Amino acid sequence: MTAIELQSYIQKNIDKLPPEKLEKLRETFDKILEEVGEEKPKKKRKLGTMPDLVEYIAPDFDEPLDCFKDYMPE
Repeated sequence: MTAIELQSYIQKNIDKLPPEKLEKLRETFDKILEEVGEEKPKKKRKLGTMPDLVEYIAPDFDEPLDCFKDYMPE
């Protein structure tokens, strides 16, 4: 089986796997990538993981800065 045929076979059949088997496949895939020297795919960032990080915003936060007055239209 050629590499293209193998990729096609995997893509066609991956939807048939239940979630727990997909997780096992991902783990196996990560191990294979480590063996070949490839970098693991990074986990996607999740929004809202650091709530309340900003405790204070000055009332003039959105005001133009004085150092940019020369570049601002009047």
